Amino acid sequence: MAARVLVADDLSPEAVKVLQRSGLEVDVKVGLKPDQLEAIIGGYDALAVRSATKVTARLLERAERLRVVGRAGVGVDNVDLDAATRRGIVVMNTPGGSAVTVAELALAMILALSRHVPAATASVKAGRWEKKRFQGHEVAGKTLGVVGLGNIGSVLVERALAMKMRVVAYDPFISPEAAAKLGATLVELDALWREADVVSLHVPLTEQTRNLVDAGVLAKMKRGALLVNCARGGLVDERALAEALASGHLAGAALDVFEQEPPPADHPLLRLDGFVCTPHLGASTEEAQSAVAIAVAEQLAAFLGRGVVKNAVNVPGLPPEVLDQLAPYLPLAEKLGSLAAQLAPSGPTEVTVEVAGELAAIPMRPLAARALVGLLRHFLDAPLNDVSAPAVARERGVVVREVRSAETQDYASLVSVTLRGQGGEAQVAGTVYGKRDARIVRVDGFRLEAVPEGNVILCENDDAPGVVGNLGTALGNAGVNIARISLSRRDDRSRAFAFLNVDSAPAPEVLERLRGLPHVRMVRALKL
Repeated sequence: MAARVLVADDLSPEAVKVLQRSGLEVDVKVGLKPDQLEAIIGGYDALAVRSATKVTARLLERAERLRVVGRAGVGVDNVDLDAATRRGIVVMNTPGGSAVTVAELALAMILALSRHVPAATASVKAGRWEKKRFQGHEVAGKTLGVVGLGNIGSVLVERALAMKMRVVAYDPFISPEAAAKLGATLVELDALWREADVVSLHVPLTEQTRNLVDAGVLAKMKRGALLVNCARGGLVDERALAEALASGHLAGAALDVFEQEPPPADHPLLRLDGFVCTPHLGASTEEAQSAVAIAVAEQLAAFLGRGVVKNAVNVPGLPPEVLDQLAPYLPLAEKLGSLAAQLAPSGPTEVTVEVAGELAAIPMRPLAARALVGLLRHFLDAPLNDVSAPAVARERGVVVREVRSAETQDYASLVSVTLRGQGGEAQVAGTVYGKRDARIVRVDGFRLEAVPEGNVILCENDDAPGVVGNLGTALGNAGVNIARISLSRRDDRSRAFAFLNVDSAPAPEVLERLRGLPHVRMVRALKL
């Protein structure tokens, strides 16, 4: 009997034909309500969606035959990955399908700013003919600074070189030789801000990159420079950007993404002539939408027909009994990778993932891959999943080591991640109690028992009285509520450590107040 595929969101007719030509039985039922979808999902082997259909744990409980979910697009926020993993359902997405589209929009923004296209259009439509006012600049011969050389950044570099631009780039996760192959000169961030005539951002939004471009960075940029952000809202301090444009320090800026979408009507940037914006159109082209639909159809056909797994975002192709053992540790491995990345020095060069105890008897590669996903997301503006992360690490020259140890003295199973880079290393470890209670049990030599979720503050201090009380008082005065706290200290009592789960991210000025408290040596804010 042919495998059955339910297409629950709009896919192109070409994508449906790909499934049908593969001998699959295809039903296209778009716009079903959740209860309608739940009533029929039990009869299908595969589900194809975009972003509209919510693939919830409740839906998956009724999906008795379902083997694979295909998401036409990059984001899988509408799919409950943990529930799918527990049920042995492979979830695939289509990374890279919109790289050209986003890069082309960034280039269009650069040209629009350089030649004043939007303002000149508005002027002519208003009945004016202001040639002198809109005299622009050629991009040829100018220096483009690309922050992030992932899929999109690399495509932009290629197109900028064709337009005779010089390209400098910053990416802590790529070698100078790899950047040179793309045609870019790798530089430090401070050098990029100062050298570039045009800056284009292509990095993910993390706690480290939030407000990456703030007032201080804008002041470092050349007078008359241009700034483009088609990556993520929140990378740019928008009010500081408005001030830099209003003062004339920057000649123009273009955003496809905002911290709040849509932006409020009184947003200061919207009143400025040197500002160009679009409503998050990065992936919105017919070609990109068609490409991801065809890609997901081909992936589903390959999986259902030949068992080939491509672009899986959870555990691919494992027996159910193995998957059942691994499932609780996969989210933990990703959190450990994320934690190590946020603690690590710049320029990571080596990652060691170690599994000890009972888990050492089963395949550990999925755990290592998931740790890499959590780690790499803090360095790359590229779609990552369990399949692509190891390959991306190899391409970037990062050595990945997988270590097994049958014995662990303290826990039934333990997962450790060690990240080494230029100037130091970060070591973290965790375990799972029962089948779902994940804990961080080690951070750089400190033993603790902390919950790996949400906003976190780490504090290292002298082992002296009053430090914890001072931390609590300072956070309470700032309106930051402590949800949980785990304390540790070295055996020689030379240092102590606190891992605080807090209900909201602390503002930078709050962190500075914490760093100024007596006996405090280090304070870091993280997001897990």
